[in-house]
Amino acid sequence: MSGHSKFANIKHKKEKNDAAKGKIFTIIGREIAVAVKEGGPDPANNSRLRDVIAKAKANNMPNDTIDRGIKKAAGDANAVNYEFVSYEGYGPNGTAIIVDALTDNKNRTAANVRSAFTKGYGNVGTPGCVSYMFDKKGQIIIDKEECEMDADDLMMTALDAGAEDFAEEEDSYEVITDPDDFGKVREALEEAGIAMASAEVTMIPQTWVELTDETAIKNLQKTLDLLDEDDDVQAVYHNWDEPSNP
Repeated sequence: MSGHSKFANIKHKKEKNDAAKGKIFTIIGREIAVAVKEGGPDPANNSRLRDVIAKAKANNMPNDTIDRGIKKAAGDANAVNYEFVSYEGYGPNGTAIIVDALTDNKNRTAANVRSAFTKGYGNVGTPGCVSYMFDKKGQIIIDKEECEMDADDLMMTALDAGAEDFAEEEDSYEVITDPDDFGKVREALEEAGIAMASAEVTMIPQTWVELTDETAIKNLQKTLDLLDEDDDVQAVYHNWDEPSNP
């Protein structure tokens, strides 16, 4: 084991997110607002809202905060309109970066994203310049410590529900789905009483880039940190094979 697996990245990312709960709740709050606006406030009739609620619960967002967000989005006709925008570009040594944002001011967001890339000596490219290096997939991570079900039974539950792939790592299981089947698989696991550490549709790199140059690592980390701090940014995907913390 190299210790450079995607699982290590996810675990590291989750730890980092745990230290920034406020940011995560802001992100999910916007996703709730957009989902309600698009499909209504009833999760039973709105699969996108169901998925966002699952993501909220995986991030330990309190139920009353979720309910408040849904009610606010449903009842406020003058609520801020968020638009989805995506940016693609390159970090040091050709690392590929995709940035998803929900914004009420595209000019501000574009300037902030461009600045984050520039400060890390990278650059924003044209739409499609790096997204072909990623696969859009539903990804569910299950912490082994939280899961009482036998690995084989868990795998069969996931595959029977329509999952594409199942992998076991040292401290977690990963379930991969087609984006269209994500909600169905997630709900099947939920009904089976499986606690999920994370559950979302994400962009998974087809190949990973290792960085050995300290300056390149520092510059890429700078770009990722600046993007992470931006309230408009919902998600950042990259193919840096980030070393896991020992």
